[in-house]
Amino acid sequence: MKISIITVVFNGEETIADCLNSVAMQAYGDVEHIVIDGGSSDGTGEIVERHISSVAQFISEPDEGIYDAMNKGISLATGEVIGILNSDDIYQDQTILAQVASAFESNDIDACYADLVYVKQDNLDHVVRNWQSQDHFSGLSFRGWMPAHPTLFITKSAYQRVGDYDTKLRFQADLEFCARAFERFKIRSQYIPALWVRMRLGGASNNSLINMLKGNWESYLALRRLGMKRDPFSYFFIKFSSRIKQFV
Repeated sequence: MKISIITVVFNGEETIADCLNSVAMQAYGDVEHIVIDGGSSDGTGEIVERHISSVAQFISEPDEGIYDAMNKGISLATGEVIGILNSDDIYQDQTILAQVASAFESNDIDACYADLVYVKQDNLDHVVRNWQSQDHFSGLSFRGWMPAHPTLFITKSAYQRVGDYDTKLRFQADLEFCARAFERFKIRSQYIPALWVRMRLGGASNNSLINMLKGNWESYLALRRLGMKRDPFSYFFIKFSSRIKQFV
């Protein structure tokens, strides 16, 4: 089973090497690493070129944002299973992709996912938030739930059924995609109760209070379009209250 990893980056010279090394050091052998750069103006391209022996494809050109870049990488992927690891994320250890392969080989599923920790930008050992996921059940996505996205691996065939990330959404296209996949297309999934990814704080959706507010309102409108019946108050109350324990 070939596993394709998509890494999206723009001006990520401070973190891209950690991400590239994290994928390159995986014990699992059949890995295709695709790096989609939005035309960085810093040293990102030079760093990727220094790691090119472990990168199957490197595209550097302007795009319409992170979700457009994800779509581009997915369209290029030739693996049976696809995961997305952004440039400031790393895998917890060298066994993660072997665990992914085992999950798909042992179960009749379209997707698997696990747990994630948020860490400080300058200290990968300093955990700020624990994102512990759970088994999906019908309607869970309409509570604002989604699996930790960098831990989510989906078959190429499922991506073809579900469709692309919605590039009209600036902050929450990953949540909308997951709700579409789990609720509308009823993909079969397995939750693996293990830590798979360390994610640095500071992404587009959590780097400021304004972006967090915009992103959450965007998520509400997107889920309403998918069929969610909740009013804004109950949606945000359920979504935020379920996350409190992640900071403890």
